[in-house]
Amino acid sequence: MVVPDRASRRSPVDVLVSEVGPRDGLQSVAATMPTPLKHRWIAALAAAGLREIEVASFVSPRRLPQMADAAEVVAVAGEIPDLTVLALVPNLVGARNAVTAGARSITVPVSVSDAHSRANVGIGTDAAIEQLATITGLTRDTPGLRVEVGLSTAFGCTIEGPVPEDRVIDLAVRAAAAGADAVGLSDTTGYADPSAIRRLFTRLHAELGDRAGGAHLHNTRGQGLANVVAALDVGVRTFDSSQAGLGGCPYAPGASGNLVTEDLVFLLESSGLRTGVDIDALLAAREVLAAALPGEPLHGHLADAGLTKGFRYAGGPGGAAA
Repeated sequence: MVVPDRASRRSPVDVLVSEVGPRDGLQSVAATMPTPLKHRWIAALAAAGLREIEVASFVSPRRLPQMADAAEVVAVAGEIPDLTVLALVPNLVGARNAVTAGARSITVPVSVSDAHSRANVGIGTDAAIEQLATITGLTRDTPGLRVEVGLSTAFGCTIEGPVPEDRVIDLAVRAAAAGADAVGLSDTTGYADPSAIRRLFTRLHAELGDRAGGAHLHNTRGQGLANVVAALDVGVRTFDSSQAGLGGCPYAPGASGNLVTEDLVFLLESSGLRTGVDIDALLAAREVLAAALPGEPLHGHLADAGLTKGFRYAGGPGGAAA
């Protein structure tokens, strides 16, 4: 296993890039990546300087066989120094299994769209909020356990269509009241535009303050990076992304195309915002992914074009590129 450079990981960052490829990406491809190759890929991502990685989803292997090794993946990733290991849990059983495996930060999806909630986790939105309160009860028995909520389909749903913004904010407040440490917004189906991003995140921060979470954005309709810039304008400083753009919810029709981590890091560093990520090492991790999933389409402009001559990091590792 590659051990990340601890010194580089202690450097301050302006924006946290949270890698979700090992979970969101792998759950959406037909092939099942062998467990040892998952370990190798996650270690390579961490070695590139990514400080937070969502490594698995604790769901029934009958639904997502790609996640059958979730417990082992969490346990091994937990040995990487200074890495925050995230696990997605759809229900109380998944939460218990994640905690048993050693996860100390779990993400609970709560869909704004009732139809998507039933397709994704098998219960309606109101029931999902009630279940969340039970899951957060684990924090009383597990010191240091952090529970984050991602409000799925916060900008629209391919099943129901548009969702009222007031409903999004109401659910965010209810999730916080149910015990969530942070509540973020997810553009699960790629419906968001910069104006909607600014409006909703401004309202989220006004309602939740420091419990307002980050942005999980997709590039389904090509607006992913534009939406990042809009979110930065209103104070968002945590973004989910997936190496090579892998991912998309298998229970939301047409929900393809996560933000490409490589392109996101390049945008942020080019804008003078430190991420602590070494782009050359990140591209090396991409090669690990390509070898582990031969034939799987990999996306990303930076990987195709390369770094610009004279590129300089905002303050992270690597110095100047040729």
